[in-house]
Amino acid sequence: MKPQDDTEYIHSLISQGEHQQQDFKFEISDARKIARTLSAFANTQGGRLLIGVKDNGRIAGVRSEEESYMMEAAATLYCRPAVTCQLHTYRAEGRHVLVAQVEESVHKPVYAIDEDGQCLAYLRIKDENILATPVHLRIWQQNARAEGELTTYTQRERQVLDALREHGLLSLNRCCRLARLPRRTGEQLMAKLVRYELAEPVFEGHKFLFRLK
Repeated sequence: MKPQDDTEYIHSLISQGEHQQQDFKFEISDARKIARTLSAFANTQGGRLLIGVKDNGRIAGVRSEEESYMMEAAATLYCRPAVTCQLHTYRAEGRHVLVAQVEESVHKPVYAIDEDGQCLAYLRIKDENILATPVHLRIWQQNARAEGELTTYTQRERQVLDALREHGLLSLNRCCRLARLPRRTGEQLMAKLVRYELAEPVFEGHKFLFRLK
C-alpha cells in the first residue's frame, strides 16, 4: 500500500544531518544567499537542499510555490552560469518540504552574485559554503583550456615543490615568499601542481593551505 505521505523519506534524509552534499534551510528570505549554496554545490560534488527544515532537523514546512519561485530566482538570476535545480515537494508531518537537487557543474566556476553585484565562487567543505581561492579559480580556468595543453616542468615549479617539501603545509603567500615568486605566478603554478596531483589544498583553521600530495 502506498504511504499516506512522505514523512518516512524526509526523516531518512534529515537523519543524515547537514554534510557536504546536504543542507537545511528553514525558509528562503534572500535568493542571493541561497545562490551561495547553489554555487558551492555546483562547484564541488553537487548536493541537496531541504527547505522547510530547521538546523536542528525539525520540520517547519514552507509555502512550496513561493519557495519554488525563490529557488528559481536564486538559480537563474543570481548564479552565473545559471544552475539547474530539480525541485520536488514532499508532504511530511502534515507540512510541505521542498527538496532542491543540484548536480555538479561541468562549467566551473559557478558564481553567486552578492548584494553589491559582485560575482563570487564558493566550494562546499563539510557542511559549510567556503569562498573559493584564486588558486581554485585558476584550476577551473586551466581545466577549461586544457585540451591540447603542452606541459612543461621548469625551475619555478621546482621552487614551489621544494618549498612544500621542506616546510609542509603552507599558505599560498608563504609559499610564494619561500619560492621567491610573485603572487600571480604562484597562483598559476600552484593551480598547475594541484591539477597534476603533485600538490593538494587542505582546508584547516578556516583557510586553505597547500602541501605535497
